[in-house]
Amino acid sequence: MNKILQAKLSLMMFLEFFIWGAWYSTVAVFMTSNGMENLTHWPFTVNPIAAIIAPFFVGLIADRYFATEKVLGTLHILGAFFMFLTPMAVEQPVLFILLLLAYNLCYMPTMSLANTLSFHHIDDQEKDFPIIRVFGTIGWIVAGLAISFVLGMFVAENVKPEQTALPLYMTAAASLLLGVYSFSLPHTPPPAAGEKVSIRSIVGIDAFKQLGSRSFYVFLFSSFLLCIPLAAYYNFTQIFIGNAGFENIAATLTIGQMSEVLFMVLIPAMFIRLGVKWMLAAGMLAWVLRYALFAVGATEPTTWMILAGIALHGICYDFFFVTGQIYVDKKSTAEIRGQAQGLIVLITYGVGMLIGAQIAGMVYNSFLGTAESLTLSQWYDFWWIPAIFAAAVMIFFIIFFNDKVLDEETTADDITI
Repeated sequence: MNKILQAKLSLMMFLEFFIWGAWYSTVAVFMTSNGMENLTHWPFTVNPIAAIIAPFFVGLIADRYFATEKVLGTLHILGAFFMFLTPMAVEQPVLFILLLLAYNLCYMPTMSLANTLSFHHIDDQEKDFPIIRVFGTIGWIVAGLAISFVLGMFVAENVKPEQTALPLYMTAAASLLLGVYSFSLPHTPPPAAGEKVSIRSIVGIDAFKQLGSRSFYVFLFSSFLLCIPLAAYYNFTQIFIGNAGFENIAATLTIGQMSEVLFMVLIPAMFIRLGVKWMLAAGMLAWVLRYALFAVGATEPTTWMILAGIALHGICYDFFFVTGQIYVDKKSTAEIRGQAQGLIVLITYGVGMLIGAQIAGMVYNSFLGTAESLTLSQWYDFWWIPAIFAAAVMIFFIIFFNDKVLDEETTADDITI
């Protein structure tokens, strides 16, 4: 693969996830510091709403009529405009949330567009794409470090940068930069130009029917259920560690992305050793342990327990979601592979996270009452709820999932990360 092209695509992916990490891991802290502590679940609600809508926009419009790099650039520039306006609406919560919705409607389609653009120009997807995609994780990490240690230099001594609008403005600036940069990327014609694309194929109805088996349905249902307690992590961990006395909130959360890179490397070997069922079960168990560590670590608070809970993100994400993507890919035929992957994203990051964000918000607000933040004893009680829920999902999955044929046919050469 051409090194210059690889560098350009890697920079695109770096900025793509830098943008997401800059606001996603800080917005709840900002809202809590500006009188919206009982509304922090809404950014994590509008995000999955946008994730549900994005496939329809990409499949019915972007993939059929416009060059990918131009759509990518236009959406990021428009998104920069909405994100720039968002902090200005801090005194009007409804407008604040609507602006975040508008921003996410611009951003979420760009994730698949960035992947489409990359795959169009690389020669060897299995070899080249992981190298490009890892820069996305690096971008998220750099965003967290930049917020804590760079933006931190521009705030008052007793103020955390996450409590200010600076991360949101940094998001807008990075989005504008990527928007302009996108127009310099290689021309990528609309991949589905002239093809008949239906809502049925975008939603994945054909894939759902063709992959139909008890184990597949159990996997799909378990994935959906697990995303309900998962929403509590993305929404409230940033608030929790601030209450627990951590100073560099955004930087601390990047430990999860660092472990994600580490465990990604271990997946092929572990897949062969454990098989798909126990890989997925290990990922579920990691979610149970994470929340249990948060609960027990909240009482003192105990720093190592909280950090260990964050560091488990590598197993939580890689062993369940990445393994799940591999499982779906191996079950699929070439004709429905794209639909199948879209289906799992729609059910997990779309519907599951949407329901999870609302439930987590209601639970959190029931603890919060009229206070500004939860006490450490309340955090103890709060974290046990998703821990127990995740444990129930894990037990259900272990009892009812039994795809032995897939495990027996899987070899190291079959697994692609």
